[in-house]
Amino acid sequence: MEKRIIFATGNQNKMKEIHMILADLGIPIYSMKEAGIDIDIVEDGSTFEENAVIKAEAIARLLPDDIILADDSGLEIDYLDKAPGIYSARFAGVDTSYDIKNQMLLDKLKGVPDEKRTARFVCAIAAALPDGTVETVRGTIEGIIGYEIAGENGFGYDPIFYVPEYGCTTAEMNPDQKNELSHRGKALRAMRKILEEKQLDSDTQ
Repeated sequence: MEKRIIFATGNQNKMKEIHMILADLGIPIYSMKEAGIDIDIVEDGSTFEENAVIKAEAIARLLPDDIILADDSGLEIDYLDKAPGIYSARFAGVDTSYDIKNQMLLDKLKGVPDEKRTARFVCAIAAALPDGTVETVRGTIEGIIGYEIAGENGFGYDPIFYVPEYGCTTAEMNPDQKNELSHRGKALRAMRKILEEKQLDSDTQ
């Protein structure tokens, strides 16, 4: 049976990034939906890594022969005690638009100076492998929360996440630049390294 990577997301924006970064692995990549998996997974971990592992293992139980990847990512704002953190997707309600969520966060930081607006995007990726082992990696990008919503290229909290050394938000970056710098890009490249090593191991056995 052909090896497949199943990524535990239905988010098309994420899948675009994943395909761009993992394309050269030479293994077909499918979303959970494309693999015909539709289950509700309760993410009740206390860290990004724990939630990613919960997702990966839940799908691995259904597809034990595939490589299952799952990520949990979010925005940590130091001034807000690292909120919204692992609750980033659920902040202000799952169905609330990110325009509203972003404006709410800007409002919470009204009058807060640059040096206290430090923030980072965090992405943890877990891989549940057919041999029963689980690997996790983490990628981050540091920045500050901007003063307004800016940029059309990103999604989620990208329009308020400002990277001072580039003078723009991650939503104002082109996709290649963003993948190079982003938390998910870094985590995916770290995971790609692990998968390449694992593949080499299995090929030489």
